[in-house]
Amino acid sequence: MPTETPERAGLDPAALRAAVIRPGGLWRSVEVTPVTGSTNADLLARAAAGEPEGAVLVAEQQNAGRGRLGRAWVSPPRAALTFSVLLRPTLVPRARLGWLPLLAGVAVATAVRDVAEVDAQLKWPNDVLAGPGKLAGILAEAAGDAVVVGIGVNVSTESAEFPPPGPGALPATSLLMQGSPSLDRERLLAGILAGLERSYLTWSQFLGDPERSGLRAEYTRLCATLGRRVRVELPGGRALDGLAAGVDADGRLLVSVPPEADLPVAAGDIVHLR
Repeated sequence: MPTETPERAGLDPAALRAAVIRPGGLWRSVEVTPVTGSTNADLLARAAAGEPEGAVLVAEQQNAGRGRLGRAWVSPPRAALTFSVLLRPTLVPRARLGWLPLLAGVAVATAVRDVAEVDAQLKWPNDVLAGPGKLAGILAEAAGDAVVVGIGVNVSTESAEFPPPGPGALPATSLLMQGSPSLDRERLLAGILAGLERSYLTWSQFLGDPERSGLRAEYTRLCATLGRRVRVELPGGRALDGLAAGVDADGRLLVSVPPEADLPVAAGDIVHLR
């Protein structure tokens, strides 16, 4: 069993509940489990059984964590902040649900900036970058009218503890490696959940409209992809090179490849080109 250092102290469920659950708020429950396969898989099963939105499940360790595009998420015990939330955005048209993982990315990057004092940015759709590496990942999965959003933030992980990056993937980084003055996972989690609650309730109130809710402006401010040349590695092995011109009303990346009209991309791996 790894030795518990101040940087890797266990989370206090009672303190977390006191910090994030409020009357009339989004969050209904906050649970911390020592170890599980995947918090996303756990909440997807509970969503299928009818659990209402507002559940937060945090794991001190995941042994089957998943990222986007089928990638694995690996972290030593208590070195990362790994959790999932259960949402039911029933007022939002299905076409607008593509903004939900982008909204989560905004909440994570903003909390990292405010709480951990690290200059985080976003790579479309929702990878959280710090310096030259990937600091956090987000995976949204649907189950009926529910969406489970899983978030993993590398906090105290050291360089030698990360597995080698896969072909074309960014190297991983952590708050520790970025010199953050705060590795307090409870403060960071409370900050992410507060921002997620605020943005989600506003976005839902405006029926998923990214303009009226202010989400597009927030995302654009934090996104390092927009305005640069990119290579989009599409499903099926195809690739597309062009300028990341914007994000459309459904959260898709618009890639400019003259003389064609801007092409919307709903899924793919993005490579920032120099």
